[in-house]
Amino acid sequence: MEILYLLVPLSVVLVLLIIGLFWWALHSGQFDNVEREGERILRHD
Repeated sequence: MEILYLLVPLSVVLVLLIIGLFWWALHSGQFDNVEREGERILRHD
């Protein structure tokens, strides 16, 4: 039962870290044009 005192805060920190990384990716333009990379494979430039 004592392990929960470690695992619950650790999981909360991990979730906050994941949310922060996702927020950073959204605001830095990582998902602006997701179709571009798929179309780039099909073109012969």
